[in-house]
Amino acid sequence: MFDCMDKPIIERKASVKPMPIFRYCTTPNHYDIPFPDWSFWGWSEINIGPWEEEFRSIKQGSQKQSWSKKYPYAYWKGNPDVDSPIREALLQCNDTTQWGALIMRQEIQHGFKQSKLSAQCNHRKYKIYAEGYAWSVSLKYILLCGCVPLIINPKYDDFFSRGLFPKKDYLPISPENICPSIKTAVKWGNAHPAQVSFHISS
Repeated sequence: MFDCMDKPIIERKASVKPMPIFRYCTTPNHYDIPFPDWSFWGWSEINIGPWEEEFRSIKQGSQKQSWSKKYPYAYWKGNPDVDSPIREALLQCNDTTQWGALIMRQEIQHGFKQSKLSAQCNHRKYKIYAEGYAWSVSLKYILLCGCVPLIINPKYDDFFSRGLFPKKDYLPISPENICPSIKTAVKWGNAHPAQVSFHISS
């Protein structure tokens, strides 16, 4: 059975054996089986094309400027109004001097015209991933961006994210101390460019 709602529902502690449920995400406490979400086929409402197109576009955009020449701070752009305490807390980190981060709301009222994914990879050394109501489709684009991924410790896994390892594939950010944690990661990365380079997609 396929269920296209956001959050997993088949708990592992259930006393009755459940039927297999495929869903966009799962957690260690759920039996839901993750499968690719709709955005791989495109999301026209927010100007996202199919994965094959976005892959090429983001890859080309990420290579326009070398990592060493990008601005030395972290970047996040998205919708905080999705019942996500993590994203609401992230808004408080919008200070490149104090926290090393530029945090922006997506321009919903302007039809997402300035939200081209490839353009978001050109200028900053670090890209932040923050879950929304559940998992977020943005992770695959962030990992492709040619930036160091800063992932606020997630609750949910999609079909590929369980294969990612903190401090190997990304730098972890504490959900309890988001702003100081971002600052620490950015400061460390800027001071250790050779060590941080393995976090960057190529």
